[in-house]
Amino acid sequence: QVALVESGGGLVQAGGSLRLSCAASGSTFRIKASGWYRQAPGKQRELVAVINSVGFTNYADSVKGRFTISRNNVKNMVYLQMNDLKAEDTAVYYCYAFTSREDWGQGTQVTVSS
Repeated sequence: QVALVESGGGLVQAGGSLRLSCAASGSTFRIKASGWYRQAPGKQRELVAVINSVGFTNYADSVKGRFTISRNNVKNMVYLQMNDLKAEDTAVYYCYAFTSREDWGQGTQVTVSS
């Protein structure tokens, strides 16, 4: 099992930037992929970005060119750099890790004012 703690959310104006961080602990050596999902009010949780153990990344079309996912395996950290934020990026952002199961963080709120 992997425990995940997100940080870095907050309130930002449209066009601004935020960097989310996710600290993993526990069976981190079993992590095959890590990523970020988000859930806006009244909407389903959706994939934002994912990175696997060899660094392959994948992004939702809505964030391509604006968001960058990265990981530091030594520190057991995953990051999401978010640039040119838009009002529609407002959501709770969740970190997740896939081993033989999915583990989730508690989420961090990102609010973009227009």
